[in-house]
Amino acid sequence: MKTQCIPNIYKQAQRFADLTKTLIMSGNIQRAKRCLQKAELIFNHGTAEVKNAITNVYVFSVSTFMELHHCNIKNLFPDSLRTEYLKQINNSSK
Repeated sequence: MKTQCIPNIYKQAQRFADLTKTLIMSGNIQRAKRCLQKAELIFNHGTAEVKNAITNVYVFSVSTFMELHHCNIKNLFPDSLRTEYLKQINNSSK
C-alpha cells in the first residue's frame, strides 16, 4: 500500500509564502493581497500550531522579502499579520 505524504503546516506556510512572493515579483499585487488576506483568515481561525506557522514562517518570509525589495508593508499586510510583523521587529531589536 502506498503511503500518502502530507506536508507539515510549516512547509505549507513556506509554499504559500513563496507563492505570495512570486505574485509580488510579477506585479500581481491584487492576487498577492488576496493571499495575505487568506493568510490572515487562516491565522485568525487556526490552532496554536497554525498561528505559529503563519507567524514564524509566512509573515517572516514575506516581510523579509518585501523589506529587501523595498515594498510598502504597511499597505499590503492585513491588521493581524501587521501586528505579528511588528512583534517580530520589536523582539529582534531587544
